[in-house]
Amino acid sequence: MKTSGTRERDLHSYAEPERVLVTHCSLSLTASFEERILRGSARLAIERADADAPLILDTRALQIEAVTCAGEPVEFALAEHDPILGSALSISLPVGADLVEIRYATSPEASGLQWLNPEQTAGKKHPFLFSQSQSIHARSWIPLQDSPGIRFTYDAQIEAPAGLMALMSAREERHEGVTHSFVMDLAVPAYLIAIAIGELEFAVVGPRTRVYAEPPVLASAAHEFEDTERLIQTVEKLYGPYRWGRYDLLILPPSFPFGGMENPCLTFVTPTVIAGDKSLVSLISHELAHSWSGNLVTNATWRDFWLNEGFTTYLENRIQEEVYGLEQALMELVLDWRDLEKELREFPPADQILHIDLTGRDPDEGCTHIPYIKGALFLRLLEQAFGRDEFDRFLRTYFDHFAFQSVTTEEALAYLRSELFARFSGKAAGIAVGEWVNQPGLPASAPRARSPRFEHIAEGAGPSKSWKTQEWLEFLQTLPRPVSSQKMAEIDGQWNLTNSGNYEILAEWLGLTIQTAYAPAMGRLNAFLHEVGRTRMLRHLYAEMMKTPSGQTMARAIYATARRGYHPMAQTAIDRIVRREG
Repeated sequence: MKTSGTRERDLHSYAEPERVLVTHCSLSLTASFEERILRGSARLAIERADADAPLILDTRALQIEAVTCAGEPVEFALAEHDPILGSALSISLPVGADLVEIRYATSPEASGLQWLNPEQTAGKKHPFLFSQSQSIHARSWIPLQDSPGIRFTYDAQIEAPAGLMALMSAREERHEGVTHSFVMDLAVPAYLIAIAIGELEFAVVGPRTRVYAEPPVLASAAHEFEDTERLIQTVEKLYGPYRWGRYDLLILPPSFPFGGMENPCLTFVTPTVIAGDKSLVSLISHELAHSWSGNLVTNATWRDFWLNEGFTTYLENRIQEEVYGLEQALMELVLDWRDLEKELREFPPADQILHIDLTGRDPDEGCTHIPYIKGALFLRLLEQAFGRDEFDRFLRTYFDHFAFQSVTTEEALAYLRSELFARFSGKAAGIAVGEWVNQPGLPASAPRARSPRFEHIAEGAGPSKSWKTQEWLEFLQTLPRPVSSQKMAEIDGQWNLTNSGNYEILAEWLGLTIQTAYAPAMGRLNAFLHEVGRTRMLRHLYAEMMKTPSGQTMARAIYATARRGYHPMAQTAIDRIVRREG
């Protein structure tokens, strides 16, 4: 797909797609766990609007070994490294050239790859590799035009060590010996290219869904996510057909820095959502929803990120309501509101804006609750104003109209005004779009949910064996502060939260144990921070420790040994919190 020349430039890419555009990428890579590098080549098919222009690609810490066109070497230049953007790779193109091959190797410290030792995996026998390309980390393992506004198809041949399985965010074509071949024939942006290699098995949980996981995790994961086909059918009923063929899940080791990542055909999932009671499958609803809002219709730049995440968070809650009931959806909405309120108190006004200005900043800094929850609340307001049936109709036409395109905030809002506001001008008159999209804070018109189950807790209802994860979170978050050591011991004695196998409840409890200096849980806190790499949970716990001098000492002591097990993106986030240098 060609990008519009009138659009605002993507400030997080060196690419000039209006002059030379990449349309297809063919990868041939070999994984060396000993060196912690990928080595091989990327062949790029290009379209040239400017016959004299060079091809400019995004790279980060790549070792460029050679560049050829039609087998002949061509001149290239690697620009000075920028700490956020990496280095522009400029390639001189011969007359008529439409295919370029770059031979290269990644750095062992590639920001988009994590290489795990066997002891960091569930099976403890084999190493593991996985990627995380969002936001601009694809350039750390592939020389590409790394902008969400540029879409292309790709294929890949991956050579993995014998006995290990390779997976990608694409359809597997062949597996011959140690070589795995993949094809993605639907155009995607660079951040949706993903790879994983490890000791993996799979279980079939639906006609188009497999769950991949390490052998010790597979059975529990397959049970937890057995409703996936039902989730897919729910979204299809509301917003049109699933267009990506398969929807498989890969359960990664616990160092994965996010809850999930919506890679096409193969969602990456943290094991921290395997609760045993399906109470955390909203994460799967979220990643599945990205197959429409994000993967199908993509934000054109990272300042338009709310178009991906706000729409997806709205869809997630609708899926939860349809499949698991209104009360489940309401509890999740109330908890989301509290998370958003907390960030609005802590963040400067510029970071509270949906259409955020990220000039000179790492786009990962825009990955907060603001685009997710504030964006979803804006859509809930539209649903209430125009009615659910009419708003669903609008969303379905939006996904159809922009399918396999990347759109800006201006383009999305123009479509909203023409297809919904113009038809119901009276209802639209009271909606302050500019206040929602371009102003900080939360407008007074924001719709607020209430949960009868949470109201019972507020009235004094105590814990129960029948409680879902959300009820435990509400109970712990609303306990009157300060919580006494006696109260902590009483709760732990009855419910053994220090040894909970539910990571969401455990992370919330451990945060409370830091606040109260509850000594019996300090060993579990130390173990948790060494075994879990989910950035949201790490931020919460390290930030709590850093609030007191004794906590700072503890935080730095734990981090000194735990840091090497975290993903590079998590390391960057926690480095800031503990003020670690280097």
